[in-house]
Amino acid sequence: MKEVMAIIRMNRMNETKIALADAGFTSMTATGHVLGRGKGIVDHGLLKAADEGNEYAAAMLGQAPQLRNKRMILMTVSDDQVKEAVDTIVKVNQSGKAGDGKVFVLPMAESYRVRTGESGDDILQ
Repeated sequence: MKEVMAIIRMNRMNETKIALADAGFTSMTATGHVLGRGKGIVDHGLLKAADEGNEYAAAMLGQAPQLRNKRMILMTVSDDQVKEAVDTIVKVNQSGKAGDGKVFVLPMAESYRVRTGESGDDILQ
């Protein structure tokens, strides 16, 4: 059993939800808003100007990149469903531009259904 965690653009949530449901993944948790950013783009001209003593360039380097609004989806799936879940998320969210998101697959040590006390893969049924 694995946890699939996806960080995606806000405007791709409905499409992602529909695609996952169409692929048979109806159970998920989504957070309303998370904030994040990737590596960002390095402006080498700005770095060079700051190294040469340009005060404006040095001040610009001191400004932290802004965090962007994103959505986070958490899904617990069986080991044999991981590839399909990840492929579905990537297919819907891939535009080829920076900021499309990330998908992480994490091991799931234990799981329990509160209502019945079932545990393990049985809770995924």
